[in-house]
Amino acid sequence: MDDAICNFVICNDSPLRGQPVIFNPDFFVEKLRHEKPEVFTELVVSNITRLIDLPGTELAQLMGEVDLKLPGGAGPAAGFFRSLMSLKRKEKGVVFGSPLTEEGIAQIYQLIEYLHKNLRVEGLFRVPGNSVRQQLLRDALNNGTDIDLDSGEFHSNDVATLLKMFLGELPEPLLTHKHFHVHLKIADLMQFDDKGNKTNIPDKERQIEALQLLFLILPPANRNLLKLLLDLLYQTAKKQDKNKMSAHNLALMFAPHVTANDLQENIIKLNTGMAFMIKHSQKLFKAPAYIRECARLYYLGSRTQVSKDDLDLTTSCHAMSFQLARSQKQNRVDSYSQQEETQQHTEEALRELFQHVHNLPDSAKKKQLIRQFQKQSLTQTPGREPCTPRVQKRARSRSFSGLIKRKVLGSQMTSEKKDSSPAPESVAMGELKKASKENMNLDSFEGSTYYFCPPREVSLQWDKHYFCSQ
Repeated sequence: MDDAICNFVICNDSPLRGQPVIFNPDFFVEKLRHEKPEVFTELVVSNITRLIDLPGTELAQLMGEVDLKLPGGAGPAAGFFRSLMSLKRKEKGVVFGSPLTEEGIAQIYQLIEYLHKNLRVEGLFRVPGNSVRQQLLRDALNNGTDIDLDSGEFHSNDVATLLKMFLGELPEPLLTHKHFHVHLKIADLMQFDDKGNKTNIPDKERQIEALQLLFLILPPANRNLLKLLLDLLYQTAKKQDKNKMSAHNLALMFAPHVTANDLQENIIKLNTGMAFMIKHSQKLFKAPAYIRECARLYYLGSRTQVSKDDLDLTTSCHAMSFQLARSQKQNRVDSYSQQEETQQHTEEALRELFQHVHNLPDSAKKKQLIRQFQKQSLTQTPGREPCTPRVQKRARSRSFSGLIKRKVLGSQMTSEKKDSSPAPESVAMGELKKASKENMNLDSFEGSTYYFCPPREVSLQWDKHYFCSQ
């Protein structure tokens, strides 16, 4: 089965090229487990120990490095609930009492397939069947005889009871001895409060993740049968309104048959864990995303990322770098937009000022201002686009406004010094000054108000329909 999963099939048959391609997201996981079992086990176990605390002895047992030591001093052949008839029986058949194999699973699958069709039977897996019919069915399975379960010769309770007997008589429990301590630790995974204190609320996400990892290192036959069994129990629990068998009730029936210990002190945890596996069975046989990525990188890329923390750190770094770059880009865009907006206001203000000077009564002073305007601010005249940096434009604006101040006010002072008596030219200049001051201090232009005020540093700024030289 693993060989089939781990091989690519390339079909060059033209009629089949248009068929949809089925992609197995766990392809590289299965490939790594099949080709590099030691590397795969180390990868998975390192992530299991990240989730739960395993002392050195328990970790060594999980890795198969030391002899198994179950709670209460029970060894591999004891300490778990088994059928007494199975332990006393000397002759072992092909299926019952034999080590789990793919051939044995194929025989037992007939029972599972039949039970899927009869999930509405009340008390399924709880009500025992007829012992005579069970023995006939048992012998047929051991002999490899084809069985027609739909003939009506056997009852659903016969088949359900026989399935439990098969699990109970396995020499090695379905969940294996090596994983016994890990299952107890997974049952103790609880959430933490804001202060870091452990609560009594189960941490379901971590429990699911730990079970996903643990099931990855089960023997292939155990993993395959466990998936078939949990799926059957999951579907049975969905019909509990008919069969009266909830996930908890099913766990009470199966926990002693699939685990490695029957001590009363642990049976409650094992029952709870079994019920949890039934409820979440549809999620437990998918490799975690970071295991998929690690397996993919092992074959296609870097092999340095071997845990979820490494991948989370890498992803976080990429995300932070992207956010920082995007923030810097946004700041540059905002700054540029602000500069563009300020520059646009300045351009509008200069055009309004040019228009205001142009609308003054004809005089020598007006001609001087226009000539000076054209000379000092060629790039700022109406209809022209700015072609110099913003700093240079601001410098020209200050020098031009300062020039206006000197021309308007300085000319008046010079005229007064030359001739104290009013002359026609000075009278005209005075009127021009008065008109210019009144027009430039307060001028209503299409509902907008403009102010011209020359304080210490002369600069031009346009904001919210106000033009002010500050």
